Amino acid sequence: MSTNHLASRLAAFGASATGVIHNKVTELKRKGEPILSLNVGEPDSDTPMTAKEAAMTAIREGFTKYTATPGCAELRTAIAEKLSRENGLTYDSSEICVCTGAKQAIFEAIMAICDPGDEVLIPVPSWVSYSAMTSIAGAVPVLLPSRPDFSLDLERIGKAVTSRTKAIVICTPNNPSGAVYSEESLRALAALAVKYDFFIIADEIYEKLIYDGKKHFSIASVSREVWERTVTVNGFSKAYAMTGWRLGYAAARKDIIKAMIKLQGQITSCTSAISQKAALGALTGSQKEAEDMVRVFEKRRDFVCERLGRMPHVAFVKPEGAFYLLADVSYYIGKSHDGVPVENDVSLCEYLLDAAHVALVPGDAFGAGGFVRIAYAASLDVISEALDAMEKALLALS
Repeated sequence: MSTNHLASRLAAFGASATGVIHNKVTELKRKGEPILSLNVGEPDSDTPMTAKEAAMTAIREGFTKYTATPGCAELRTAIAEKLSRENGLTYDSSEICVCTGAKQAIFEAIMAICDPGDEVLIPVPSWVSYSAMTSIAGAVPVLLPSRPDFSLDLERIGKAVTSRTKAIVICTPNNPSGAVYSEESLRALAALAVKYDFFIIADEIYEKLIYDGKKHFSIASVSREVWERTVTVNGFSKAYAMTGWRLGYAAARKDIIKAMIKLQGQITSCTSAISQKAALGALTGSQKEAEDMVRVFEKRRDFVCERLGRMPHVAFVKPEGAFYLLADVSYYIGKSHDGVPVENDVSLCEYLLDAAHVALVPGDAFGAGGFVRIAYAASLDVISEALDAMEKALLALS
């Protein structure tokens, strides 16, 4: 035994790529660098007044103590009503756990469901933390490439199921691609889950950020059999621009939620009481600010697609949701600038940050090598300037 070595589990996963880039950009900005940030998965609009006023009322009235570990009863009831009204899902408030962000909800779900050696299917491209969370739990992430349009490859998923398959993690609308999985594909995936008896962890954090008249479909609504196998995860960070409030939730059958509460009780206990009241205000108050934000994002999405469409040798699939776009920049990989080669999408993003002051996230972080993720959660002026600078820097490669 030696104090010179940390836990071996740390070798099973790397640091969050999005977090590393965000920290680097934050430090560059602190030093006065004029960075054009298209890397952050965070709405640039303000938290709705309904949430802020509810939080201020909570502070004035002294609602600043611990709540029950799974959240205050009033908020869990409102979440259950929301899931019934908007998603066709029936949950009792005791089947809901309020967490410190949707990230904690997903991690607790994986920890509650998976034993060491179990396999977790993860369609890629996917959010950077699903694989790491699986590894921390001692389970094995099985990365499954999606179709070229970023839709689910159900044939590939079906062939990947083994006796050790315990769960699949899906995200729709998707981070990082912006793809919205069709109801047909989700019903087919649900059938596989029932046939082979595995769980579905459904990350629906971007459900309200959806465009072109598309509709979000909650997979747990397919049938009671599917409901019993699904953990539905959502939160307030994206739809209500409440990233810093750290408020998410999970809904599932009672034994899963009890297991998650057991974990949470030993890790963080309840989330902030003030944030819970803010979330309640956002959920039950006027939805106008949130709806206006979606229309703004749709306009930005359209602008980004039009602008990238004029950029030489850059390909993309038009996203239908979230506020991300994956751009195929593989044409530029292998080129160089001032004798320095661009070896992959990671070094390309480093080059764009240094040469153009444009911050993007390399696709490799999401299982999409040769791509970069563009987050259009910034003003049109910033987006326009950033894409102009990006094009200029790409064309300087030879």
